[in-house]
This record gives sequence, C-alpha cells and structure tokens, in this order.
Amino acid sequence: MEYQGVRNWDGLLDPLDDNLRCEILRYGGFVDAAYQAFDFDPSSPTYATRRFSKSSLFERCGLPGTGYRITRNLTASSGIQLPRWAERAPGWMSTRSSWIGYVAVCQDKDEIARLGRRDIMIAYRGTATCLEWLENLRATLSHVPASGPADEGSCPPVDAPMVESGFLSLYTSRAATCPSLQEMVHEEIARLLRTYGDEPLSLTITGHSLGAALATLTAYDVKTAFGQAAPLVTVISFGGPRVGNQSFRCCLEEQGTKVLRIVNSDDLITKVPGFVIDGAAGDDVSSGQDVPVVGLPSWIQRRVADTQWVYAEVGRELRLSSRDSPYLSGINVATCHDLKTYLHLVNGFVSSNCPFRATAER
Repeated sequence: MEYQGVRNWDGLLDPLDDNLRCEILRYGGFVDAAYQAFDFDPSSPTYATRRFSKSSLFERCGLPGTGYRITRNLTASSGIQLPRWAERAPGWMSTRSSWIGYVAVCQDKDEIARLGRRDIMIAYRGTATCLEWLENLRATLSHVPASGPADEGSCPPVDAPMVESGFLSLYTSRAATCPSLQEMVHEEIARLLRTYGDEPLSLTITGHSLGAALATLTAYDVKTAFGQAAPLVTVISFGGPRVGNQSFRCCLEEQGTKVLRIVNSDDLITKVPGFVIDGAAGDDVSSGQDVPVVGLPSWIQRRVADTQWVYAEVGRELRLSSRDSPYLSGINVATCHDLKTYLHLVNGFVSSNCPFRATAER
C-alpha cells in the first residue's frame, strides 16, 4: 500500500525505490497501450476509435500476461460548439467523440496476492483529435459541478473548486449517441463496487498529457460521487498540465486522494496553463493556506487571485530531466513530452545526486 501512496511515497522517491519504479513503469505500459490501440489515421473509416477488441488489446499492444481484464471502453466528447462552416470541413476536423481509454480489473490470483488487493485501473491516452486540441486551449478555470452537468445552473460558493474549462468539458460533455465520460466512469465503478465490494480494493487512475489531467479530474469526481464507498484512489500521471485551483487541490487532499506526478523539467506542457503557484516542489501541499503567485508583489497577487488563471499543483512530484539521459540527443518540445521519454527517464532515474543509472535501457 505504500507504493499506492498510503504514506504519500515518503522515502520512496529520492532515491527512487526499485519496486516503485516497476509499478510506475507497469502503469505507464497501460497508458502506452491506450495510445497503441487508438486509430490515429484521419483517412480511416474507424478514425478516433479503438483498433483492437477488449479481449485482445493487451496482447496486441505487447502486454501479454498483465493479469488484468478490460471491462469497459471509455469515450470522451467535446462540448465545443462548431460554426456552420465546419459542416463542410473534413470529418476528422469535427470528430466530437473519441475513444480515450479503458477500465481494467486485476483478475489474476497471483497478481492480486502480490498487490495485496484487487486493483481497478483506468488508463487514458493524451490529446489526439482536433477538438481535443481546441479544448486544451480553453485554459480559464470553471467551477466543478456538484454532482454533474445538471447542477451547472446553480451558483457555487466563492471558494468552490475550479478546473480547466476544456478538461471539464471533455469529462462532462455528452454527444447525441454517447454518454459523457463522467457517466461511463460512474456506471462502471458502481458496477465493480457491487461485484467486488467485499474485497480489499484499490483504484489506480493513470494517464499522459491530457490523459493525466483527466486522471486527476476523474479521481476527484469518483471520491466526490462515491464518498466512503470508494476505495483508496491513486493517480499516477505522466507529463500532465495543471488541472485546477487551490480549492481543488485542498479538496483532493481532504478526500484522501493520492497523486504522484511524473514531471520532466524540460517538458513545457507541465508548466501550463495559467499562473504558477508557489509551493515546495515535490511536497504535499497543505490546505487552508494563502499561496502566493511566484515572483509577483503582494498587491498584484491579490488581483491575480481573483482571476480565472491561478492554478495549483497537486500531490507529490517525481521530477526528472531529459538532460540527464545519455541517450537523448538534443532537447525539443515533442521529445521531452513523449510518453516513451517519460518511461525511459523513470527507468534510468536513481536519485537527485545520481540522476541516471548505467544499466538503464536505451
């Protein structure tokens, strides 16, 4: 359970514990499978859907013998209202709903014994479609509905949690023939709790880039929706952007949600959106405190705090750097953000005093 974050990974990150390294890489492999199973070809009739069936996905993506079985495919829909001229644009430009990941449950007795519990896992891929890119640009903060889209007309309290508007849209928007990602997650988690609720359970939500943001938002929503019935919820995110404000961060902590952010210091995506909030890097953030905006005088901080651009980092951070790897030549935005770069850096990282181990895989 310590590797699941029950003690906030104290003493496990620097130096990086080898067992924790293996767990991070294992969940990273599940995210990589979400990428491999996605149809990226705009000319394909199955564009933006999954390429493999639930039963064959892991094997087709090079992950045989995981001990997990996929129980639900997940779809995200954009809430952006397109102009009329978009009707004449190529179909791939206006694809509203797309396969974003899956829910899987550990079924192997040996793996359950190794973990000490039955693990429910949600894996999300990163940005792929045109409308997902547009949602990423909606960087102002929006209030999180108390219990779903139906509550959006109510007036939230001033200090209510807020998250990036585009991420919230992808999580809560419905399409004409497709429920929202939020509804799919609620339905599947409720079903799994009914099925396995008498066993020790954990819920691990993992993702990269946009998927990392959705993983954090999903964790908050599951704990909010299921309360005490929810198991220990852990987020393992790779290259995630900022998600919400300080109130959102405080709510995650009060819920007991554990978040481990894998961050490449050379990755620009981890530095957006909004203003940087000053907190001790790698430490758990404490609730109920005024947190200043980095580098700004106090009178400007008060003005900025009233805007919808002030974000806060969440959870614990494992900070890596592309510059520490002897195998990465040159630093560029795409390579630094790539999931495979993250997995390579996790594989090689030793400690802040010894950034890269000689036996790391190329």
